[in-house]
This record gives sequence, structure tokens and C-alpha cells, in this order.
Amino acid sequence: MRVVFMGTPDFAVPALSALTDVGHDVVCVYSQPPRPSGRGHKYQPSAVHAFAESKSLEVRHPTSLKDEDVRAAFANLNVDVVVVAAYGLILPQEILEAPRLGCLNIHASLLPRWRGAAPIQRAILAGDIETGVTIMQMDKGLDTGDILLSQAVPIEQDTTAADLHNILADAGAELIVEALSGDIPPAIPQPEYGVTYALKLDREEGRVNWTDDAHALDRRVRALNPWPGVWCEKAGDRLRILSAVPAEGKGNPGEVIGGPLVVACGNGALRLDRVQRAGKSAMSAEEYVRGNPVSLGTLLE
Repeated sequence: MRVVFMGTPDFAVPALSALTDVGHDVVCVYSQPPRPSGRGHKYQPSAVHAFAESKSLEVRHPTSLKDEDVRAAFANLNVDVVVVAAYGLILPQEILEAPRLGCLNIHASLLPRWRGAAPIQRAILAGDIETGVTIMQMDKGLDTGDILLSQAVPIEQDTTAADLHNILADAGAELIVEALSGDIPPAIPQPEYGVTYALKLDREEGRVNWTDDAHALDRRVRALNPWPGVWCEKAGDRLRILSAVPAEGKGNPGEVIGGPLVVACGNGALRLDRVQRAGKSAMSAEEYVRGNPVSLGTLLE
């Protein structure tokens, strides 16, 4: 098939790779424009942009798809289908309707649960025992289109957002190849029940509230790393929590009740396993307390 691929972050790369590997004619790739990144704030292409260039694919990065010239240039590609994976721009109706087979979206949840921007993180935060990936026929709504294929993936007690991201990216790549094979059942409407929305992550969600339940804080640590990260303060110094597990114990919320870093929560306690001071390398809790002694009764905020 003649395919246009629209995607931006790492999540979308396996799907683009799979489409080229099985021989589809990816005539153009659309991705978000290069952004300043790193200490030098140099403009860097997105993960999809960089991969597409490595495969000698044409890349376009308009800031909007609403401009008449942009829509005309898209129409001239005369493609069979558009595949979308975490692109980041709203597709106007003219683009949704232009391809012969429409536009298919790879969404990282079992729709209609977790429509929206951050389905991977919200599934972990909510304590879901499974999530998955859905291939959806796009319409003008927010992840409301009919479902072609889906695949469930379990969320284990130690699953992190990074783990789930990689698993779902690979699953999405397999499903989109299957969806374009032509041997699939007709699309079915999404159920009207079970709809939830995965709101965009906010940086302040990373601040620990020690009055929360220990298991909820464990999920927060797993869901919000690497971004925006989960953190607390010790005597005014920010301490990022990279990994932690629920533990036994009681005390005032935020009180260190055991070594090296077992902290009381609103219900239960949290054992911090790996932490990172601002501007420093990640380290184990044992390494941290060797250089920054923490006595029992210390309050983390």
C-alpha cells in the first residue's frame, strides 16, 4: 500500500519500522518540527524524523495541518492509508477523509478506557491490572473511532511506564501490520460504557504527598518516571525517587522510620530503593545515606 506515516516520539518508531520491513510504500513521514534539546539547546529532530531519514524517507514537519498549502501537498501524495502514532497534531476532516482507507491510529490503551494524551501513565496510576493497544479508524472525536484490532497487556506489580511503553510500542507495530494485511474483521463501534480520559501529565503531579497510601505512591513512582519524575524534599534539597516498593511500618507521613530510607505514608510505608539528588547521578538508598546521613525521625516533605 501507499502509506503516509504520522508520528513523533520513540513510541511510534517500531510501527514505522515494521511498515517498511514488510514492504509497504511509505511515501512520506509527517512528524513534529525539530525542538531545542540538551544543554546547548540545539534543534534536534524527533525520534520518528531521525529514523525516517535513516531510511531515506521524505519527512515533512508542518506546524499545523490546517493551512491550505499543507492540505494540498498532502492530497497530492494520493495514498491508500494514513497511519498515526502519537503524532501530536489534530487531523482536519479533509485529511481524515482523503486516503482511500482513511486514517488508522495506534493508541496505547484498550479503548474506550484512557482516551487522550497519557494512557500509559494513567493506567498505572489508576491501579489497572491490564491495558493494551488499539488500532482505531480515526474520526473527528478524541479517540472515539471504530476499533479494528486490540491486544491486551498485563500490568504487573513492578511494571513501570518505561516497560509498558516499550511493550505497547512493539504490540502496536505488530497490530498495524496485521490491520493492513486485509485479513481482519470489520471495524466495530466503541462501547458507550467504560469511557475514561487520560489527561496530559503535569509537572506538579510528581511531588510526593506522604499522606497518600503507600501502594498509590508506589504506582506514582512507576508511572511518572522518567517524566515528570517523582520527588520530595529533605531539608530543602530535592530528592528524586527513581524506584521504591511498599513496606511495613507506621509513623507520621514523611517520617523516616527505618533504614536506609523507609518512609511512613498515610497508610503503610514506602522503601526508597534508588534516588537522585539534583545535579547528581542516580544511586542506591544505601549510597545516598552514606554521603547524606539520615537519622530515624527525619521528615521528608
